[in-house]
Amino acid sequence: MNDGLPTWGALGAAQFLTRIPIRLRAAPDLAKAVPWFPVIGALIGATIGGVAAGLMELTPPAVAATVAVLLGNIVTGAFHEDGLADTADAMGGWTPERRREILKDSRHGSYGVAAMCGTIVLRIACIAALAPAAAFAALIAAHTLGRGAAVGVMGFAHQVSTDGLGADSTRSLTRSRAVIGMAGALAIAALVTGWWVGPFAIAALVSTIVVAAVARRAFGGVSGDILGAVEQVAECVILVVATGLASRHSLWW
Repeated sequence: MNDGLPTWGALGAAQFLTRIPIRLRAAPDLAKAVPWFPVIGALIGATIGGVAAGLMELTPPAVAATVAVLLGNIVTGAFHEDGLADTADAMGGWTPERRREILKDSRHGSYGVAAMCGTIVLRIACIAALAPAAAFAALIAAHTLGRGAAVGVMGFAHQVSTDGLGADSTRSLTRSRAVIGMAGALAIAALVTGWWVGPFAIAALVSTIVVAAVARRAFGGVSGDILGAVEQVAECVILVVATGLASRHSLWW
């Protein structure tokens, strides 16, 4: 229960996005927590990237990448993967009403499992194709910009009238706070990757527009599960772009 005491936005975001046992004296203020999502994403990306880069010195790249991605799922509780799977399953409905009904079902069907497994395999392949330093930087950028993309959709896309954590956070977010979150995501990614942030930002923007447009047509708007799909698609696309950049250019540092 909220006892009126202020809750730090960063800690609220960490409690919301991860399975790290964080105890707060008051319920998180989602309006204040959402702009911190990219910062928490950067910390998650740094953790996964650090593990991947370190293990690449000891094990084959594919092994290091697999351990890193699985660790990420443990830290986040596969929070965004679950949203992607629910969204993929719901796309099998014939009408927007039926799709929204399927979206509320917590069980995963064949479409959802295929989508979730596909993103895991793609991320492992991309990380394994990168050198340790590039993998570290790319994972920070992907997790940061992926969550920044979700924040942007929360602030600017049309929302489906549903209940749940995602819906609550969307309703409580102002556009000015969404802009702050997106700007923070770009700043962090630029600090880590230099000019690579340009292609990464374009990739995230295009993928986000596509997912939001599909959601508007298929469901009538976005919901919490679709925000998870936005993050996952952006993260995967950024890692794919990173493999292309790393094959031709070096990081600024």
